[in-house]
Amino acid sequence: MTRQPVVSNQFYPGNPSVLQQTLTELIPAVSVEQKKSALAVIVPHAGYVYSGAVAGETFARVEVPETALILGPNHTGNGQPLALGVSDWEMPLGPVPIERNLAVSILRNSEIIVDDDIAHLQEHSLEVQVPFLQFLQKDLKIVPIVVSHISYDDCRRAAHDLAAAIREFGEPVLMVASTDMTHYESRQSASTKDHLALERIQALDPCGLYETVVGNRISMCGIMPTTITLLTTLELGATRAELVRYTDSGEVSGDTNQVVGYAGLVIS
Repeated sequence: MTRQPVVSNQFYPGNPSVLQQTLTELIPAVSVEQKKSALAVIVPHAGYVYSGAVAGETFARVEVPETALILGPNHTGNGQPLALGVSDWEMPLGPVPIERNLAVSILRNSEIIVDDDIAHLQEHSLEVQVPFLQFLQKDLKIVPIVVSHISYDDCRRAAHDLAAAIREFGEPVLMVASTDMTHYESRQSASTKDHLALERIQALDPCGLYETVVGNRISMCGIMPTTITLLTTLELGATRAELVRYTDSGEVSGDTNQVVGYAGLVIS
């Protein structure tokens, strides 16, 4: 079975040439010298017209290796809590195979991350990241994981398993945590809440992030993928999280009463 696109022509152009041109406009030209070798990026997953510029600026800052480990929230409620997709993907810019060796290593190392394609069939949070990665890395392979609402302890267990598998894999891996920030609040409210969360990310404080989002009822949909990514990269030696850009949907729509927040960060 091959996973087919479910939000092309909705969140991003489905026509390959139009998509290529769109990505050219969204991803700033950055010299090789300006790109950094990163452990992870945290990027939004709304329609490209709203959050594509933030994602493009963030991806432009890093070297994209051949393997990307993409974690996104489960918006559909389908499948297992920590679901690793094992089917290759067909995308408008071409096929994207699963990195089998890393996937097998993760599944072998973990009791809570399981192979499950059901969670991926209708999920958009990972799909919208793939064209950016393909644009920057023609030999892209992915390991996609959809994450439901889980405890902090389970985030920690998953991160430990992922770090062990990445070390065992032995080749460069870019983790991609897919998340939007506060949903459908005023710009002032969203910005205030989101910067509480962003401070914890920049402090490389996954427990603080988890507790801040839950305690302040911040509607950051990808809190679990982001927490897991922070925990994993810390095990792999992360020392810095840099905010590339924060904005909200009102910048495009003009409606600042009901915005969705978008942030892009690089972890190295």
